[in-house]
Amino acid sequence: MQEIFASHGLDLSSEQIERFELLLDIFMEKNNKVNLSAIRNKSCIINKHFIDSIMLSKYLKLKWKVLDLGTWGWFPWIPLKIIDENNSDFTLLDSIGKKITAVNEFIETLGLKNIQWIQWRAEELGQDKKYRASYDYIVSRSVAYFPTLLEYTIPLLKVWWTFISYKLDNYEEIEAWERAMKELWCMVENVERYEIGWQERVLLFIKKVKETPKQYPRKNNLIKW
Repeated sequence: MQEIFASHGLDLSSEQIERFELLLDIFMEKNNKVNLSAIRNKSCIINKHFIDSIMLSKYLKLKWKVLDLGTWGWFPWIPLKIIDENNSDFTLLDSIGKKITAVNEFIETLGLKNIQWIQWRAEELGQDKKYRASYDYIVSRSVAYFPTLLEYTIPLLKVWWTFISYKLDNYEEIEAWERAMKELWCMVENVERYEIGWQERVLLFIKKVKETPKQYPRKNNLIKW
C-alpha cells in the first residue's frame, strides 16, 4: 500500500499505513453488507477513495475547526484524520442518527481523536447562530451540485476562511458557480487538478470574503440553476 501512496507523491508513516490497512479491511467488510460503494477492488479503493481524499494535503494543511459535509460517505474525513490527527478538530455533519451510530464504531476501531458529531440538516444548520460563521475549513466530496454546496457551506464559514470541494473536473458544473459566488460573497482562491486512475479530478478552494446574507442558506429548496 505504501508504494501506491508514494506513486502519488504522498509520504506516509508506518503508523498511518497501518491505519489505512485497517480501514481497508473494515471498509471491505462493511461494503459487502451494506453496499457503501460500487468500488470493490482493493487497489481501486486505495486509489479512488483513500488517495483521492488525502490529495488535499499536498496543497493545504487543515487546522483548527473543520466541518465535513456528507459524513456518511467516510471520505474525505477518515483519511484526512488519519494523516493529521492532532492539528484539527473535525465536526461531522449528518441528518440521520443511525448513520452517526454506525460511523462511531469506525472511529473507535481506528482510534481517531478530536471528532464530534452534529445531527442536523446542512441547510438548517447555517441558520443557527451557534454554528453560523464558526468553521475555519469545510470539506465535502461529491455530495451535491456545486452551486447548491455553496449555499450549504458558505454561511457556516468564518470570513476569510475556506471551503474545499472535491469534484470531477466537470467544466459545465464548475462554470455555474458565478451567480452563487456573487450572492454568497465568496471567491475562487485556488483550483488544483489531478488524476486518479485516469479520472480527472479537481479541488476547488473557495474563500469567504464577507459575512453571508442572513437569508442563506434558503429554507425552501435551494437556488434553481
